[in-house]
Amino acid sequence: MSTHTMKKASTAALVLAAFCTAATGQQLALPSAPQAHLLAAAAGQSSMAAQAGSAQSSTGSRLTLAEAEQMAIRNNPNISVARLLALAQAQVTRETRSVEMPTAVGDLTAVGSHLNSRITAGLLNNPSIYDRAAGGLTVSQLITDFGRTHNLVLSAQSSARAQLENKHATEQDITLTVDQAFYSALTAQAVLRVAEQTLAQRQATGDQVAALTKAKIKSDLDLSFASVQIAQANLMLVDAKNNEQAAMAALDDVLGLETSQRYTLVDETGGNPPPAPEDAEALVQSAMTARPDLAALNDESLAARQYSTAQRDLWMPTVSALAAVGGTPVRADQIESSWYGAAGANISIPVFNGFLFNAEVREARLRAQADQEKVRNLRDSIARDVRTAVLNAQAAFQRIAVTQEMLSQANLALDLAQARYKIGLSSIVELTEAQLTQTQAEIANTSARYAYQTALAEVRYQVGQ
Repeated sequence: MSTHTMKKASTAALVLAAFCTAATGQQLALPSAPQAHLLAAAAGQSSMAAQAGSAQSSTGSRLTLAEAEQMAIRNNPNISVARLLALAQAQVTRETRSVEMPTAVGDLTAVGSHLNSRITAGLLNNPSIYDRAAGGLTVSQLITDFGRTHNLVLSAQSSARAQLENKHATEQDITLTVDQAFYSALTAQAVLRVAEQTLAQRQATGDQVAALTKAKIKSDLDLSFASVQIAQANLMLVDAKNNEQAAMAALDDVLGLETSQRYTLVDETGGNPPPAPEDAEALVQSAMTARPDLAALNDESLAARQYSTAQRDLWMPTVSALAAVGGTPVRADQIESSWYGAAGANISIPVFNGFLFNAEVREARLRAQADQEKVRNLRDSIARDVRTAVLNAQAAFQRIAVTQEMLSQANLALDLAQARYKIGLSSIVELTEAQLTQTQAEIANTSARYAYQTALAEVRYQVGQ
């Protein structure tokens, strides 16, 4: 008998032995290829778990994306900092406006002096000093400084509005961070479920290959390949658990939580995601009017221009009034009246101060021009970021269809590889390659869905919604 004929007979014998073994009821058949159930489990388990009510208490309370955003706005310290800074900046306006209000100072004075002495050093006048004990009130009022204080108040008000817009911008920053952390955690949990099911599938395959090897139907090489696949699945599970815990820790951080808490994340995206935006230019125009950070920078630029005008008014005169009244119950003989009172006005005209005002005016104008350039730079950046976010969303939307098709083909390839391996038409290498490809396609499809939701959140942020 020829060698070729002997090989054919040997192969036929092995195939016949495999079918005979299956017919006698021994559990030696390889497990069926997983269909799209892994994707359904990855995408739908969190929603099913959330509907289970109290049965979910061991994994934590349910948490939707909207609830996570509201919790972060309440608890995140960055938002508290922005709110407190906005309140503090509002007080600066009151501080600046106080110059326009009257100032009253009460005095209680008691003096014991050397007889017939005068202050003769350090002053141009030559006042007498008398023994006395007196009390009085001094009131001063700015009449006009020709607009300087008014411009300072306007500048402070613009700065207060800018700080309030910064608070809104911080809220949007935190909201985007919550969205990113939430979808990252959903992705990590879905990948963890895929890893667990992949390990179970490969463990079942390994057990069946071990049984076939023990029955002398498969070689030790097949068992070694199956063992390697189990080890790789274990490594993937370890990494998936670590990534899931890290994603939940990042979510706890942005929610403003010091202690680790477990939540059942609810995926509300549904099976049919909305289409990606197409008209980027319309979104760019919308962002120019809605972005709070741009509004804040515009207010800061306006405040700088108003401050520059106020600094220019340093050269204007200042007109103020002063009044004083009081009583002197204890006094020297030279002081005849028991009370005093006087009122007057003063005009202060700046003449020369070493070019200080010139430098301050020049500095304020240059800073105002720099703020205007910052506004122009931010507008350019917003236009670029909106267009980029739209392109990323469109690409992410296309990836969903591509990964779904890839997963469908990978499931089909795994079915065929398992069928071929059962009847001895292929090696364990082909089967393990098909298993690996199917796992990668499963993870890619799951990640693509949540990556698209993250891209949509980025578009909303860039537009200022």
